[in-house]
Formats: sequence, C-alpha cells, structure tokens
Amino acid sequence: MRCWLPLFLTVLRMHAAEPAPAGVEPVDLRLPTENRHLLEGQPEKFYMWVDRTFEGVATKPWEGGSFGFVRTPVKVNGKVVLRQFHEGIDIAPVKRDKAGNPLDLVSSIADGMVVHTSPVAGRSNYGKYVVVAHDWDGSKVFSLYAHLADITCKPGDPVKAGGLLGRMGYTGAGINRTRAHVHLELALMLSSRYDDWGAATGKGINYHGNYNGMNLAGADVAGYFLARQKTPGLRFSEFVTSTPVYFKVAVPASPTPDLLARYPWLKQAPAATRQPADSPASWEISFSATGLPTRITPSPRTVEAPVITQVRPGDIPHRFLTRYLVNGEGSTATLSNGGLELVNLLTGSFPAQAPVPGPPAKPEHPASAAR
Repeated sequence: MRCWLPLFLTVLRMHAAEPAPAGVEPVDLRLPTENRHLLEGQPEKFYMWVDRTFEGVATKPWEGGSFGFVRTPVKVNGKVVLRQFHEGIDIAPVKRDKAGNPLDLVSSIADGMVVHTSPVAGRSNYGKYVVVAHDWDGSKVFSLYAHLADITCKPGDPVKAGGLLGRMGYTGAGINRTRAHVHLELALMLSSRYDDWGAATGKGINYHGNYNGMNLAGADVAGYFLARQKTPGLRFSEFVTSTPVYFKVAVPASPTPDLLARYPWLKQAPAATRQPADSPASWEISFSATGLPTRITPSPRTVEAPVITQVRPGDIPHRFLTRYLVNGEGSTATLSNGGLELVNLLTGSFPAQAPVPGPPAKPEHPASAAR
C-alpha cells in the first residue's frame, strides 16, 4: 500500500500550523479548485471515485482517485494487491449544471508560467491539459491539469497562485460526465531529450515535446499538500528526498547526469565510510516504488550497465509493487525492460534522433495512467 498513509493520518489531525524554517521563502500553495475537503479531513468528498469489480463485487471506492497504487486489485500469495499506479489525484467537482456538467474552474496551484497546453482532446489520455512550470528550490517543478473542458491560457502566460487555467471537464479516454474531475500531478522532468528517447524506444507520435506525461515523474501531490498543512515551510525538494526508497540502481558514471543538472538537490553525499570521489565510477539512483527518482549518490562502484544494488524485500513479487519496473522476489531483483527504459531516459543513455521525413506512422503512446 502507499508509503505516505501514516503521514496522511497524522497530518489530518493537525490544527495548528508550524512556522516556516528561517531563510526559506514560503510558497503560496493552493488547491486547484474550490474543493477543499482534502485539507478538512474528508477525502471521500475530495477524490473522484472509480468503478471497481473484484471477485464479483462492484464498488465505487474514492481511494481509486488518490495517488499511488490504488487500482486494479489482484490476489498474490493470498494477499490483495492494488497493482495499477495512478500518478496524480482526481479531484471531484463541487458544482454541476442541471445536465450534470461540472462548473468548477481550475487554477494554478502556485506562481509559475504556463509552458504547455494541449487543446486537442484526442492527443493523449489526459484529454485537454495544461502544464505549469514553478521555480522551486532553484529548479523547475511542473504541475499538470488534465481532462479540462476548456483551456483559458497559453504557453508563455505568467500565472499567480489561483490564476485561472481552464474549466473542469471529462475529456480524455475512459471517463464520462458522471466521473468528471480534474487530474492533478506535481512532477519532475526526467529528460530534456524526450523526443530522442521516444524515437529510440518506438513510442510513436509525440505531440507534447518534453511535456509528455511519460517524461513527467509525479510525486505524491496530495501528500505534499497535507505535509505542508502540518509544516507550511516544507520545501518540495525536502518532500521528494524524504520519500521512502524501494530500490536503487547504479549506472555508469557521466560527468553530470541530465537529471542531476536539472535538480541539483537530488545529489546526496556518500556515507562517511565511502569518501566522495571527484570523478565517481558510477551514480547510484534511489527510486520510490512508483519510479520517482529521490536521490542520486556518487559511488566508487564500477558498473558497465545499470544494475540494481538494493531492493526492499518482501513476499510479494516486485513487479506488482513497482509498476513492473523491477522483476524478482524477496531480496533478488533485476530491472525489467520498462525499468531499463526509465533509467536510460533519465540518464540520457540513448542515441540522438535522426531526421525522419514526413509524419511518424505510429499512434502516440499514452501519456500516463491519468484517468
């Protein structure tokens, strides 16, 4: 289950806010709609439910609209495991017209700049969506707002916290008017060369450049809101780097990985018993269960290809707990093809894209499990 659940339960009981740490400029962070139930201890009114049928029983759990492994239950070794990863949160409407259409306006969660809009609903399973870049901790962090009915902004527009981006809808695959919601993500950009990676891995047409959902690794956005409710000055970098680690991967050293250049706060000094090297033999990347990179550490270990160096042991096969990024069981683990593709994406281990005349022939790879 989700590793942030204990934090959720603790924060929901908090009523007094703590001051921001000295020297840290507090971020004006807001929910994107008028639905405030997340911060009021009523998650069942905040999240949009999903339809679920398991072992012949049909339910509509609100938990399916939250972040993490919250969908598609299966029985593994006698235990029920939710194996489908939902990369953001689905926020239910609070206003509808007589026909049932949502009326909620969608706004930016913080100050930033609109960097991408996708006004054609059929170009990804996000439907119509917007991406906003935020300057946090000396780096760009991205919020994404999906399934919009209308977009009222354009790339290059500066926005303030609460600035209008569009109107809630139900565009995109697999949702309808009844389940209308806004899908919100808060993410790191994995690569500045997503098109090259997509061409190298055969992902097909990409209408979204580096703002394709496959290139934006979502953190637990609801967990961050709740943690900020407890500690208003909590920085996003602190939240990400404190995320529990599920597995670590050592990769051949490069001068500075693209991801580390973009998010220098990911760099972690080696343990005291391992002296840092000016030119490390490899980089060890820590990942959460969902595949979010949380730390990058210089290492003296020499590797010729990506290799898992640590994994959280357990009695459930790793593939069910890592969105199929890791194979194996217990303390034995190897990267799957998908896991290797992810590591290659964030390390830049793929060739440059060769010019191709004419439009690509394949359909676009879905952006993310957004519904």
